[in-house]
Amino acid sequence: MFLSLPSIFSFLTVFIPVAHSGKILVFPHDGSHWVNMRVLVEELHLQGHNVTVIRNADSWYISKTSPHYNVITVDVDGGGNEDFFRAFVSEVIKIKRSMGSAWSHFALQMELKDKFYELHKKVCEVIVFIFENEDLMKSLKDAKYDVVLTDPANGGGVLLAHYLGVPLVFNARWTVHGEAHFAIAPSPLSYVPLSPSELTDHMTFFGRVQNMLFYITRMHLYKQIVEPHYSVLSNRYIGPGVHYFSLFQAADLWLMRVDFVFEFPRPTMPNVVYMGGFQCKPAKPLPQHLEEFVQSSGDHGVIIMSLGTLIGELPSDLAEEIAAAFGELPQKVIWRYKGNKPALLGNNTLLVDWMPQNDLLGHPSIKLFVSHGGTNGIYEAIYHGIPIVGIPIIFDQADNLSRMRAKGVAKVLDVSDLDRKIFKNAIQEVLNEPSYTINMQRLSRLHRDQPMKPLDRAIFWIEFVMRHKGAAHLRTESYKLPWYFYYSLDVILFLLTSALLTLLFFVMLLWFCFRLCLKRKAKSD
Repeated sequence: MFLSLPSIFSFLTVFIPVAHSGKILVFPHDGSHWVNMRVLVEELHLQGHNVTVIRNADSWYISKTSPHYNVITVDVDGGGNEDFFRAFVSEVIKIKRSMGSAWSHFALQMELKDKFYELHKKVCEVIVFIFENEDLMKSLKDAKYDVVLTDPANGGGVLLAHYLGVPLVFNARWTVHGEAHFAIAPSPLSYVPLSPSELTDHMTFFGRVQNMLFYITRMHLYKQIVEPHYSVLSNRYIGPGVHYFSLFQAADLWLMRVDFVFEFPRPTMPNVVYMGGFQCKPAKPLPQHLEEFVQSSGDHGVIIMSLGTLIGELPSDLAEEIAAAFGELPQKVIWRYKGNKPALLGNNTLLVDWMPQNDLLGHPSIKLFVSHGGTNGIYEAIYHGIPIVGIPIIFDQADNLSRMRAKGVAKVLDVSDLDRKIFKNAIQEVLNEPSYTINMQRLSRLHRDQPMKPLDRAIFWIEFVMRHKGAAHLRTESYKLPWYFYYSLDVILFLLTSALLTLLFFVMLLWFCFRLCLKRKAKSD
């Protein structure tokens, strides 16, 4: 029996789902944050969506052209170019190595404050340029985007989404006020450590004191850095009396770059979706020259070292100490390093400008990862089960590595007192103590044991927001409450007052009865 053409078409429309091609506007945070945002952008493109990315003219990471997305280049200095960050990192290393710990910490905080103040100022200049460009704004409105995808480490995408009236999705670990959970989820300071305190979820009394002090000082610092910039724009473009941070808290969905094999257990919210490790994937074969080098290591295996894109080179004396330590090891070493070749570099060490980090970590000969503690690298190490020796430099790196240390999978070193002996001893400890590898392989099994890949989960929820024009049913409105409402201080005050008045009433009643009894007794006498 032959089916007619209309019957075949009807059959196909019933049994084959129709793909919805949406329009997505991406306002990214440049630098290493773009590395993981690009993973989402490329996957959304593969799913048939039309993606447009806004970039600054001086963008460091974000390409002018791409087969995966359209580009809107804003001809304004965004402040986050390569020179800015490299100079900043060099200054941080210099501060850490030249001063005592207390003064070094204070000087580092002041340096961070100044640089982030400048960075957010530049972001706001970009936003003003966009909002005041009538042709650009008309094109953005006419495009009728289904969703704005942004990294809340800056507020540009937040303001743009609210101005356009488009649902807002975050690719988040940080906001302009610090760790993202603290913006929306209950975060009891008794067992939720604030980054970058380097505390765990099991705090002593003095640990809880430290956590509270970190919270108070950090919140004050963040407001000093960002409020002067974003408050003006919020009042000017969104509406008078609209607090800039409430715009962050009103986001429909938070795609959190967190997995609880990394994060400590803590309260969360319905509109938080966890996708930690979404950029991880099985290793691909290595280029021939790297494969030959790795195979030449024999039973000793290979150590790889990368301190991230921002730290391509180190002070020469520190690089010599690291090279000397590597030269005394039986393992082969692949070191991503762009500085001058150290004089003490051993024959067992290969310097490279770039390495396929994920593919190396997935190779069976890799025994150890020397890392700065960037989130992307840590999740790749977890995914492939490779223990870590950490050398944190800036931002969240020390706190990231402290979490790995607490889980027994990393040894953390301080760059201020690093020398060949300390470095070599740390490497040998991690290589020779089986617990580091056993614990990391356990984390790897836990991380991989999920019903759905983190990237697939992230894409599903982005499309969910697009299909339903937002996700207001998942979003709490608690951020709109005054702080004394949120903590029920008015209710507590009412109940205490009621209890006090009731107690006072009974005391007065007893006193009245007592006086009445005395009067009757006096009359009877």
